[in-house]
Amino acid sequence: MADQAGRRPRLTPERIAQAAVALADRDGIEALTIRALADELGTKPMTLYHHVDGKERLLDLMVDRIFAEMEAPREDLDWREAIIARCRSVRAVLVSHPWSVPLLESRTAPGPELLRHHEAMLAALDRGGLPLPLMAHGYAILDSFVFGFALEEATLPAQGGEGMAEVAQDIAAAFDADAYPQLVRLTVDHVMKPGYSFGSSFDVGLGMILDGLVAAAQRAATPASA
Repeated sequence: MADQAGRRPRLTPERIAQAAVALADRDGIEALTIRALADELGTKPMTLYHHVDGKERLLDLMVDRIFAEMEAPREDLDWREAIIARCRSVRAVLVSHPWSVPLLESRTAPGPELLRHHEAMLAALDRGGLPLPLMAHGYAILDSFVFGFALEEATLPAQGGEGMAEVAQDIAAAFDADAYPQLVRLTVDHVMKPGYSFGSSFDVGLGMILDGLVAAAQRAATPASA
């Protein structure tokens, strides 16, 4: 947006990253090129290179911006509550930017928001009394669950309600009920029932993982009997 004098806002790495994320949201990450981004910003590719040294640096900035949108675990909350709030936030952000999932842990030059987020997450797991190996396993398992759930959620034809019931009914009609009785049972007795929501499985799964980590930490702290 131009200012009152008709000039465009000054280019900064932050503004460039914001425009790149918006372009990827709209057209897909495959459409993101320096030229396409320059057109989006109303400037020339060579002008962008004065601020962003190539495509890889641009991706670094975009990933850091995505992490800035996520709520890191808060120190004033119980460790479990802090991780649940964080994971819910990450899920919401990734559903909005599903193209970003393969990029989030791929960068070799992590930015400050990414580092801050990881540090806060590890600190929350440490407050939970997890030994270091379980902290590593727990973080990997939590993010595998959250990232995967968000990707699946972003691509589902419907999430729940009448739309989901109609989709499930159409799918069920396409296969032999006698050959797939459990699929029919799931569809008719669960998915097509009022109040069903695919997203409700998120908190259930998150609770299962955290319960498992707590149990594993307790086992690790209990000396083996002779």
